[in-house]
Amino acid sequence: MKPIEIYSYFPNLSDLQQRQIEQLAGLYQDWNEKINVVSRKDVEELYERHVLHSMSIALFTSFAKGSKIVDVGTGGGFPGIPLAILFPEVQFTLVDSIGKKLKVVNEVVEGLGLQNVTAIHDRIENVPETFDFVVSRAVAAMPTFVHWVQHSIAKENKNKVDNGIWYLKGGDLTEELAPFKEKVLINDLYERIPTPFFETKKLVYLPFYPKNG
Repeated sequence: MKPIEIYSYFPNLSDLQQRQIEQLAGLYQDWNEKINVVSRKDVEELYERHVLHSMSIALFTSFAKGSKIVDVGTGGGFPGIPLAILFPEVQFTLVDSIGKKLKVVNEVVEGLGLQNVTAIHDRIENVPETFDFVVSRAVAAMPTFVHWVQHSIAKENKNKVDNGIWYLKGGDLTEELAPFKEKVLINDLYERIPTPFFETKKLVYLPFYPKNG
C-alpha cells in the first residue's frame, strides 16, 4: 500500500499532513535499521499494517480541539503518531516502558515536525495525568488493560462521545470482552477498509463516565 491509497479513506488531508504521511516510510526504515521496533516484513507493509491501521480509529470517531489522548504501549509510535498527524489540535502522550522504542518515537516526531506529541518512558500505572481517551493496539487482554488504564481516564467530558478506551485488536474477542458486554461497542474495520489485512481486525470502544453521570 502506498500513501495515495490512504488518501482515499481520508480525502480532506492538508498538503502538510500528506507530506508528513509520506515521510513516515523513510523515517521508520532509517531508524528501524538502528533500533528494531518494527519487523522487517511490517516495515515493507508500513502504510497498511501500521499507518492506516492506526488512522482507522478516525474512521469511527473524532477528537475535539484541545482533547488529550494517551497511547499506551505505543512501541514505535502506533497508533499515536499517525493520529497526531490527523489531529494537529489534539495533544497526544505516547507511553512505553521500553526506552529504545521511545528513542525512535522522539526521532520520528522531530523528523515530522510534530508539535502535539509528548513521549513518556514509564508504565501507564505511574503516569498521574488524566486523559479524554486511551488508545492502544493489542498490548494485553481487555480486562488487564482496563485495570492498567482506568485511573488515566478523565471524568470531565469535552467530546461528542463519552471518555474511554479505543482499542485496536483482532480475532475473536468474545471471551475477553464478556465482562464489558453491557457497554462495549465492537467496530469491524473490514467494513470500512475491505482489504485482506483488515478482515479480522476490530476497533473496540469502551466508554467511561457518561455525560449524564
